[in-house]
Amino acid sequence: MILFISIIAAFFFMEFMAWFTHKYIMHGFLWNLHEDHHKPTGKLFQKNDLFFLIFAIPSWLTIMFGFIYNNSISIGIGFGIALYGLAYFLMHDVLIHRRKKWFDKTDNRYFKAARKAHKVHHKNQEKEDGKCFGMLIFPFKYFKEAK
Repeated sequence: MILFISIIAAFFFMEFMAWFTHKYIMHGFLWNLHEDHHKPTGKLFQKNDLFFLIFAIPSWLTIMFGFIYNNSISIGIGFGIALYGLAYFLMHDVLIHRRKKWFDKTDNRYFKAARKAHKVHHKNQEKEDGKCFGMLIFPFKYFKEAK
């Protein structure tokens, strides 16, 4: 049970971490890595893709050390981070930016709202004055607009 609670708690905490990292780090001192996401170069991989490692490494380490030291909470945190990473990839890269054409025909209101919120975020291509930094949770007004 503690494993399941740790996974769920870490997953939801990661939305806050992603928002914080996006707003204050990606649009802050690591803008040089994130900029090509707002100003695409047309290359298959972007410098922005390096942020995957920033989240994948702690996930891997907490899972690994959790198994080494038989710590269910650590294992759960690691898997929660990994599951959030998968959800982020599916939402951001597949559904919103359509780097893969897996879910092109969806008419789901939540997904439409997520696309709208992210579109608002990308309307500004600069480091400053960004909006909508979350990925899975965003202002309710985008649900109203996604009818």
